[in-house]
Amino acid sequence: MNHRPMALVTLCLLLFIAGCARVSPASPAAARATVPPTREGAGARASAEPPAASSPSPAAGDTDTPALTGTPVPTATATATATATRTATATATPTPDPYAGLTIDDLTARPYGQGEITVIQELAAEAAFRRYLITYPSDGLTIHGFMNVPTGEGPFPVVVVLHGYIPPEQYSTLAYTTRYADALARAGYVALHPNLRNFPPSDEALDRFRVGGAIDALNLVGLVRRHGGQPGPLKQADAERIGMWGHSMGGGITIRAITVDAGIKAAVLYGSMNADERTNYEQRRVWSGGSHIEELAVPDADLARISPATYLDRIVAPVSIHHSEDDGTVPVEWSEELCARLEELGKEVECFFYSGVPHTFNGPLDRTFMERYVAFFDRHLKPAETS
Repeated sequence: MNHRPMALVTLCLLLFIAGCARVSPASPAAARATVPPTREGAGARASAEPPAASSPSPAAGDTDTPALTGTPVPTATATATATATRTATATATPTPDPYAGLTIDDLTARPYGQGEITVIQELAAEAAFRRYLITYPSDGLTIHGFMNVPTGEGPFPVVVVLHGYIPPEQYSTLAYTTRYADALARAGYVALHPNLRNFPPSDEALDRFRVGGAIDALNLVGLVRRHGGQPGPLKQADAERIGMWGHSMGGGITIRAITVDAGIKAAVLYGSMNADERTNYEQRRVWSGGSHIEELAVPDADLARISPATYLDRIVAPVSIHHSEDDGTVPVEWSEELCARLEELGKEVECFFYSGVPHTFNGPLDRTFMERYVAFFDRHLKPAETS
């Protein structure tokens, strides 16, 4: 039997089977390994880590979805939100008031009268009173001045006497207003006459809108309230019966003081500055040849908070107004307007207008003025005589 054909057939069959085995399809795992990643952006970062064997490949258009599975992205978003919240809170901080401490409300709310009066020396003595050189503290400054004390036990009512503006290089403690303080002492009043800040030898300090001068006056009033009738320089002073007298600049300060302090019992205004600060500084710009631009640049609403004119309804003290119709320094119309305004508000006010005398009175009319303001203080600061 010839076996060669059979062997040939068998060989061909074996070769055919082996060839079929070599061209069979690749395994599923090999197919997945040959597919390139398609992720971009956040997906590219995720593809750097080997995917789980059970996770299917993403379909086209879903390439952003794997980024959401990474925890760093939500964490970053939460941090940004917290930062934004803190920033918004910081910007809500209120802006400081550039006029804090200058407004009528601020002056009304603050305390006065810290420290005590110190007598430096006796300056003069006469039958009716003695004059002393004094100092006292006012918001960290040392204020000089003099005090006239009537002869006798007291207690005597007190009048704070405020001078007008004099160029500081020409100012002296016993200024022109000394005679007005002396008239009060002879009539039975403790007369306290400060050299307001910036008038030597008192200390110098910034005095915007002359509020500092009002603080000096109100601190003196506060010292009388604290120490009046007590052992010391104010032993003969009545702590409650306190009046104020002011000329020119001192008159403007007096208006501010009685607007702030309802405990001042009576006030005399003599050739006084205006209760409205814009009016004052428009006039002062004329006097100074063009300065005081800064004060006039203050917004109207803020200047109104600083000006006593806005708060005249708060005045409790009776007011006595005196002004010369021939005043060449301070317009008489300012006192006329104030007199009319106080009358409209129902305040107790008396008004006297003089002719033939300058800004600072002289001659017989000066004596008439003294008699009138002494009589005014007598009515309001001295108890009525019992019959």
